Amino acid sequence: MKLSERVKKIEPSPTLAISSLAKKMKSEGKDVLGFGSGEPDFDTPLVIKNKIKEALEKGLTKYTPASGTIGLKKLICEKLKKDNGLEYSPSQVVVSCGAKHSLFNVIMSVVDSGDEVLIPSPYWVSYPEMVKIAGGVPVFVTCSEENGYKLEIEKLKNQITKKTKAIILNSPCNPTGAVYNREELEQIARLCTEKGVLIISDEIYEKIIYKPAKHYSIALFGSDVNDNTVVINGFSKAYSMTGLRIGYMAGPKSIVDAVSKLQSHSTSNPTSIIMFGLEGAFWIDEEIEKMRKEFEKRRNYIVDRLNSIPGIECSKPDGAFYVFPNISGIGMTSFEFAEKLLNEKWVAVVPGGAFGADENIRISYATDMETIEKGMDRIEEFVKSL
Repeated sequence: MKLSERVKKIEPSPTLAISSLAKKMKSEGKDVLGFGSGEPDFDTPLVIKNKIKEALEKGLTKYTPASGTIGLKKLICEKLKKDNGLEYSPSQVVVSCGAKHSLFNVIMSVVDSGDEVLIPSPYWVSYPEMVKIAGGVPVFVTCSEENGYKLEIEKLKNQITKKTKAIILNSPCNPTGAVYNREELEQIARLCTEKGVLIISDEIYEKIIYKPAKHYSIALFGSDVNDNTVVINGFSKAYSMTGLRIGYMAGPKSIVDAVSKLQSHSTSNPTSIIMFGLEGAFWIDEEIEKMRKEFEKRRNYIVDRLNSIPGIECSKPDGAFYVFPNISGIGMTSFEFAEKLLNEKWVAVVPGGAFGADENIRISYATDMETIEKGMDRIEEFVKSL
């Protein structure tokens, strides 16, 4: 059977591939330490699990509107106003099967063949593949380590052409943990709005942030910017419910209507009992803060350990739960380093080349301290043995 050209153009997710390989090695009895997956190790908060169970027992297992329940949409609007200062009506929100699904829907709804989409690099691995699926052209804008892995406005300006349709911005960023401040975001917002470049703002890590950094949504800077921005968010990371698959988008009505139409012909509604469960357990700020504090302790430890290893340099990220150390001092590509580390020391990390930065590796600290300590010991032993 001849496969479509569309599918031939895309690459499988390296992060999921690393996680799968690590799980396979574990099943073979090897003591593999996995630092590949962006999945919090905390259990889903009990209040959410109980509300989902209650929804199941009530028989709330039937179709809902394809774009999500009105109750959850209203709560999302309340959240966006309370946390981000953004005004949306439920008709401007679509609930989907995870933030990844929301991103996919938006890109499929706005990108045509030949359209260019700007992607700051390093980038999350799925952004360029989604653009390619839509027939678009991913255009990478390199963000230097010296600038905190954040866009420089002049460099961005020089990359905008007549073919530029959109930009995908991720703050806090996967894989670097970079967080844009208010002034930086406003500069980007003004430039893109003036040039007619749609802003797709992936804010999935907004709750996992470390002081003095603070999260701002790029849709905040006036009605013209708001009308030119789609906000993407979800519950996987902050609520530790990755497998339950609920994300959302909020934005201009024309894009929302297009996404709703697309989703009605693909997945239809997200899982009903998860949406009803979230309606009953939406505000869990104390639970989120407990997880965030633990992530911060892990971040501080792992950065200190990595910087003590000759040949590795690691800046301290302001958000998310990844470190992105530079391994150029070791004299190996990220793929060589990751493969050798996994085979010799049974430690799984993701090559930075998968994110557009071959001098780096990504290490997720969404795992317990005992695993982190053992992992750092093994990485140190590995580097010293080279």
